[in-house]
Amino acid sequence: MKTLDVMFVRIYLTEGEGTMENLLMRLHDEEKVHGVTVFRGISGFGSSGKMHSSSLLDMSLDLPLVIEFFDVPQKVNDILEHIRNDIDPGHIVSWPATLVL
Repeated sequence: MKTLDVMFVRIYLTEGEGTMENLLMRLHDEEKVHGVTVFRGISGFGSSGKMHSSSLLDMSLDLPLVIEFFDVPQKVNDILEHIRNDIDPGHIVSWPATLVL
C-alpha cells in the first residue's frame, strides 16, 4: 500500500465574518491546494461564548463554517504563513495525517 505524509488543516469561521470566499479563492487560485471542503454547522460557539445557530423558523446568516484541506507538510506550512493574518488566532488547527494512495 502506497502512502504519503500530509498535513491536515481545519479552519473555524462564521458566515458573518465574510472571509470564506476570499480564503477559498486564495486556496484555489494562489495556493493551488488539491481539494478543499467547507462544512456549514447548524450550531456552535467559540471562546467568546456567542452561540451561532439556526432553527427551522430562523435560518441564520451567521452559522459556523469549517474549512478543511490537506497537502504535503511544507506546502501547508507555507499556506498557513500566508493566511495567518487573515484568520483570528486560535481558529486554525492542523495535524499530521497519512494519505492512502
